[in-house]
Amino acid sequence: MPDSNTPDTPLAPHGPLPDPGTVRPMTRWGTPVMHRPQALVTSYDAALARLAADMVATMRAADGVGLAACQIGEDVAMFVFDCPDETGRHTVGVVCNPTLTLPEGKDRRLDADDEGCLSFPGAFVECARPDWAAVDGFGLDGEPVHFEGTGLLARCLQHETDHTFGTVFGDRLATKALKKLQKAHDKLVDDYPPEWPVGVTSES
Repeated sequence: MPDSNTPDTPLAPHGPLPDPGTVRPMTRWGTPVMHRPQALVTSYDAALARLAADMVATMRAADGVGLAACQIGEDVAMFVFDCPDETGRHTVGVVCNPTLTLPEGKDRRLDADDEGCLSFPGAFVECARPDWAAVDGFGLDGEPVHFEGTGLLARCLQHETDHTFGTVFGDRLATKALKKLQKAHDKLVDDYPPEWPVGVTSES
């Protein structure tokens, strides 16, 4: 078992992710639930925990670093993540009703790197976002949670919070970049059938 102080051990400041539940088909861009603000969480109950577990299972099956509830068709303002920062250290967590904090003024630096979305699978294009982000919200027990980070973790926190407000990252792209993203997606559409990632295993 790795030492708890090694980079191989994920940071879980508010506890581990729920045990994976059932892998569900990925909801795609164009589905109405993906393009409207999600319903705020008001009941922190067993049903919410089961949904989070299904989200973790689906995220892992799809080899993702984050997943919002709308991405499996649920109108719930929640996301899960297991994502590295710029040092490679992973942080894991669940956030309900997220609010995002981004740097302003002289502290605001953009990171123009490739971004993709599990709900528009197989396609990546450059998308500039602030290189640091923080998210506040609530965990599965209704207690406050706070996460922050740099690198891919900052991008993930922004991307997933966007989902809870009905924004996909394609909405943040210029027309030329969006066309490039669409072309890349269309080339690989046969690799991602409607039921994907159901049936995907870690060995496949």
